[in-house]
Amino acid sequence: MLQPPHSSLQVAAVPAQRVPGRDRDQDAPWHTEAVCRRDEAGLFFAPSKEPTAARLSREEAAKRVCARCPVMVECREHALLQPEPYGVWGGLTAAERRVVLARRRRRDVELQKAARTTGRIAAAG
Repeated sequence: MLQPPHSSLQVAAVPAQRVPGRDRDQDAPWHTEAVCRRDEAGLFFAPSKEPTAARLSREEAAKRVCARCPVMVECREHALLQPEPYGVWGGLTAAERRVVLARRRRRDVELQKAARTTGRIAAAG
């Protein structure tokens, strides 16, 4: 399995976006404030053939970095919208992001069903 380079959280890999309502320079992309850009980028992606215990430990360390990051929510949404297939983004592993995306898809299907039902009831009434 191909793994992205440890530097994949650098500027080139993350799209330039602005997040309204933040106190930072509105022309700066959200990722310029990411804590992971400073010194811990190696925590966020698995080396090839990493043992399970080492992976779990590394992911927990990465999540601790994310927990203190001022742009964690923006990072998480970026990873969910792309979707990023590898690494820890916004405090979530790739597997955790797959769960979130599956839940969002189920919620969207349920909302669409509810809207169709409501529309039928309104049309019949």
